[in-house]
Amino acid sequence: MEHPVQTDYLRWIVLLPLLGAAVNGLLGASLQRRFGKWVISLFACAPVLISFLLSLQAFLTLLALKPEERFLIDRLYSWLSLGTLNVDVAFWIDPLSAVMILVVTGVGGLIHIYSVGYMHEDKSYWRYFAFLNLFTFAMLLLVTADNLLLMFIGWEGVGLCSYALIGFWYQDHVNTRAGNKAFIVNRVGDFGFILGVFLIFWSLDQQGHGTLSFREIEKFAALLKNQEIWGMEVVTLTTLFLFIGATGKSAQIPLYVWLPDAMQGPTPVSALIHAATMVTAGVYMIARLHFLYSLAPLTLEVIAVIGIATALFAATIALTQNDIKRVLAYSTISQLGYMFLATGVAAYGAAIFHLMTHAFFKACLFLGSGSVIHALGGEQDMRKMGGLRGSMPYTFWTFAIAVLAIAGTPLTAGFFSKDEILWQVFSSPHGSGLLWVFGVVGAGLTAFYMFRQFFLVFFGECRADSHAQAHLHESPKVMTYPLVLLAIGSIAAGWIGLPAILGGSRFAEWLEPVLGKHHEAHASAALEEILMVLSVGVAALGFYLAYLLYYRRTLAPERFSSLAGGLPYRLFYNKYYIDEIYQFVFVRGTLLLARIGAWIDQYIIDFIVDGSAKTTAFISWFNGLFDNYVVDWLVNAVANVTFWSGNKFRRVQTGNINSYLYVILGAVVLAIIIRLRFSS
Repeated sequence: MEHPVQTDYLRWIVLLPLLGAAVNGLLGASLQRRFGKWVISLFACAPVLISFLLSLQAFLTLLALKPEERFLIDRLYSWLSLGTLNVDVAFWIDPLSAVMILVVTGVGGLIHIYSVGYMHEDKSYWRYFAFLNLFTFAMLLLVTADNLLLMFIGWEGVGLCSYALIGFWYQDHVNTRAGNKAFIVNRVGDFGFILGVFLIFWSLDQQGHGTLSFREIEKFAALLKNQEIWGMEVVTLTTLFLFIGATGKSAQIPLYVWLPDAMQGPTPVSALIHAATMVTAGVYMIARLHFLYSLAPLTLEVIAVIGIATALFAATIALTQNDIKRVLAYSTISQLGYMFLATGVAAYGAAIFHLMTHAFFKACLFLGSGSVIHALGGEQDMRKMGGLRGSMPYTFWTFAIAVLAIAGTPLTAGFFSKDEILWQVFSSPHGSGLLWVFGVVGAGLTAFYMFRQFFLVFFGECRADSHAQAHLHESPKVMTYPLVLLAIGSIAAGWIGLPAILGGSRFAEWLEPVLGKHHEAHASAALEEILMVLSVGVAALGFYLAYLLYYRRTLAPERFSSLAGGLPYRLFYNKYYIDEIYQFVFVRGTLLLARIGAWIDQYIIDFIVDGSAKTTAFISWFNGLFDNYVVDWLVNAVANVTFWSGNKFRRVQTGNINSYLYVILGAVVLAIIIRLRFSS
């Protein structure tokens, strides 16, 4: 840890997608016109695939080192040097970030390849791939950053790219509103994140160790434990601020509302956002700063409660949705809730494990839904699907494997990662039996709504219109091959994280140099087996209920939707009216404040300003009158009197010497008389 290995090729893992984005963004339009779309595909896909190969090389390099020495760094240059703050542009690869770059470039690379077929008819093909590459670059920057400030650049980058990609088809106002919503909601969370960054630096600077480097923060983290601000420990307030940022990026209550609307973007974008990039940023950030969160038990409690609440909240909404992508969107929110539940009980490795397995089966599900939408000419309503398994065998089987995985079917990737979370929730000192019960209920709901989707889309009679049925076809190989690879990952990825009763998790061992060894409560293997069987049983119950309702149809869905007067169904179907509440409170509230501000500006501020101007004008007018008719009259009167007097006195000057002598004589006589008068 003290002497990480300097490696010069790590920068290219991050910069190659940026290069692809630059080429397609600056030259893509002309290249597409002159050479066709294959050139755009080459400049888009090749950088990500090469980044994947370099990521694999970094992984193998780490694997060859001793566990305590598994740290690589690539310093480009010194970025900032202001007082005690020194920030480098440096890329840091350890076992944690190695998992993330393999997920981002591996799953992200398959999504790029899939996009070649899915977006082939789009006129803005070059623009799409420019943003897709830029998105990948920003996420790689986020997970490889050596310090918080560089991470924040990647953090903001994925937010900006999500805005551009969600609103990619900007001609439709619905899409632009969805992009705006994602951007604005994330800005709320990002404000909390940057406050956390400032607070970390300020607090450590007070102790003489101002830094934003992850390694330095970890070294001095204990110093934050003894500091207080606003009556709260600095480490608690800092981690809460950072968690606010995580709720925005990773779509947790209350900032989850942007993610379902993100479905307005192209389906591969949905897969990239939901599986490999943006929504995992919050989970990764907490795992990266685990040394701070472990010092803040109050924050961990908040995270666990928010996580399980989000998991159940989103799962209940997914039960009633009819849009094939919207079901998957709420499923993503729910699965992210499980990841935060794991971090809330300090099981950071379990959260990253589920993040990794979820990337495979959720990408497979989204790309599978895109294949269905592609075959049906853009139709997304599951009520207008059905019976597609015969026409789309590759999509059907890969979708089936991904559904089994997300439902936690034994021996699939989702089973191992979800079971690890539930076990840690039960056995961790930070966990509880109640949280475990809620987690198991969420697993049952997941199985139900995913198999409901599966049966509605692929079984029964086809309910699509005659035009769509006439053109039903399997997607091209460039779209189905990525589905096959993701389906394989949906099974195989979980076997590196076997539970303790099956030999222990190699994945947990891999992360130990970063996250440390997780000390779970002592419990018997028999208890772990019982809990595993119970969670699988609840998931099986969810499957069986979906089977009876939507495959066998021996139970009518209406019987359940009419329970309690239909109130629960209406709440779930209308998403608890949260969007309407937010629209009324925040959107209309903001507009109301804007109107009030405009009224105050127009009728009060403008009145004061205009009144001041008119008063000034009146005073000036009155002053002009006073000047013209008083001051000028007085001045002119004085001048006239002076002129008149001058004329009169001028007549004394006659030029006659006799007159002068008479005047002198008179003056002398008058003077003598006066003198004699006063002397007597």
